[in-house]
Amino acid sequence: MDKRAIVIEDAAAFLSSWLDGRRPVVGIILGSGLGELANEIEDAITIPYIMVPGFPAATAVGHKGNFICGTLGGKCVLAMQGRYHYYEGYPMDTVVLPIRVMIKLGIKYLLVSNAAGAMNKSFSIGDLMLIRDHINLLPNPLIGPNLDDFGPRFPDMTCAYDLELQDRMLSIAARQGIRLQRGIYVSCTGPTYETPAEYAFYRAIGGDDVGMSVTPEVIVARHAGIRVLGMSVITDVAHEAGDGYVTDENEIVRQADLASKKMTGLFRELISTL
Repeated sequence: MDKRAIVIEDAAAFLSSWLDGRRPVVGIILGSGLGELANEIEDAITIPYIMVPGFPAATAVGHKGNFICGTLGGKCVLAMQGRYHYYEGYPMDTVVLPIRVMIKLGIKYLLVSNAAGAMNKSFSIGDLMLIRDHINLLPNPLIGPNLDDFGPRFPDMTCAYDLELQDRMLSIAARQGIRLQRGIYVSCTGPTYETPAEYAFYRAIGGDDVGMSVTPEVIVARHAGIRVLGMSVITDVAHEAGDGYVTDENEIVRQADLASKKMTGLFRELISTL
């Protein structure tokens, strides 16, 4: 058996033993500063990543490093309170390991969130952006021998972000009086924030916001046929050299915290419709 498959199986078996028969339908990835959504999960079981075989500690600011399993919107969910990033020095197999484990546990949907910087000049700090497509500048997590039990060698990515789920989310946001931006997410390695020239380049190739995660997780989910919805919190915006602006990670986490209540309400209602 492929070594990666053994790690996935061992981790899934461990988590299953803790879930006491619960079968999560929805996986949720909570990015920088957004982990507080986990507090809304009812009858929650908390499992730190470091307890799970093959899982390292999460080191990114604002990422607590826990699985939370319970009920949200009337459905059994399994939430990641923080994620792994390529910039932390982890190989891609580790970055996407939690997603493959959640797939083994039976999820049918994946909701992905992150903090991002905006290139689109109509976006403001605090906006929520529904991801309609992405440009992946990180290594593709499917490079290497294909895990045939998960999906095909060459998966289609035409609709990486499920169109029906996007329509549902837009309707939910309208009912809740929340304005959602829509756009294309660009993922890069980090850990440096973008230069003005890089922001301009990402805007020129069609990007609306940029971050250091999301796309590996989405690619692995779509490889296995999981339906995906993605949402960014705009925590900073592009600036020009010399204007005195400095991108600060603590401010990014603070802005994500401020937006987390809106995102929680949106995710909860969407999950209730699944």
